[in-house]
Amino acid sequence: QTPGVLETQGSLDLAEIMHDFYDDSDSNDTDSNDTFVDYDAAPCHNPFCPLFQRVAPPFLAATCAAAALATGALLVALAKRPQAWRWPQSRALVAQLALGTALFAALLPALAAGIGRGWHLGTGPCRLTHLLWHWSLFAQALLVASGSCGTAWARWDPRSRRLAVALWAVALLLATPAALVSGVVSGTSCVRRSVDILAPAHLLHLTLCLCLLLLLPAGLLLAALAVPRLRASWAAGAGLSWLFLGLWAPYGAGLAGEFLLQARLLEPTCGTFERFDLALGLSEGLGVLHCGLGPLALLLAWRC
Repeated sequence: QTPGVLETQGSLDLAEIMHDFYDDSDSNDTDSNDTFVDYDAAPCHNPFCPLFQRVAPPFLAATCAAAALATGALLVALAKRPQAWRWPQSRALVAQLALGTALFAALLPALAAGIGRGWHLGTGPCRLTHLLWHWSLFAQALLVASGSCGTAWARWDPRSRRLAVALWAVALLLATPAALVSGVVSGTSCVRRSVDILAPAHLLHLTLCLCLLLLLPAGLLLAALAVPRLRASWAAGAGLSWLFLGLWAPYGAGLAGEFLLQARLLEPTCGTFERFDLALGLSEGLGVLHCGLGPLALLLAWRC
């Protein structure tokens, strides 16, 4: 029992709210048999939820609009001057990255509406949303990694087409645990984690997120510093596609910290959760920006 934190039955864990764009902070799961921390009970008072509900819908709407414009401009550039795209920013790789950002951005309006008005579409669409969300993220991470480590995307030939099918299929498989652990709380909140923090499915999902969003960027950075050929591809512009990994790496670190706090491997206190909520929310917001900034960076790199 953490000093100063009141444990109550039937209250919604704030951790389900702080890292999601899908839930309603006023929901109460009265049917739950689990014990959660009531962060609004004295002496703990966390101002993150009201701030989140005010800021998240307009932020997601603005990001979606920016992503639509940037991705549209990138696709026009790909269609009008296909011969101008050369390795490492090859046409095949850039087109798939644009597809990934478009898929991600297409989910933002529904998420913004779910925050402002509650999620009323049921468990199936909730899990499908999480599946597509993570499919897009994991596919883009694998595409950036494959584009940084070789010349597979230099030409769109049978070899690169097989690689594309394999990467998207693997990304979909890796995203499946995200759908299994998500769910609807109280009929109006679509949350990323509706299972126990130590549930096998959640541990698998967390491990995959940490590998692709945190360990993969670190490994690629070390490899690029150690291998001259990879550094040469950076000089040619491949490093700009790493903007995706750079924007999502803080969120990967935040997920690791969240697990340590929720599993009580680190001592949780009121102050810890108040600061951590804001840090994790900002890191996820930073990652969401990739769907607007990524296509813009690729387009500017091509123009330069």
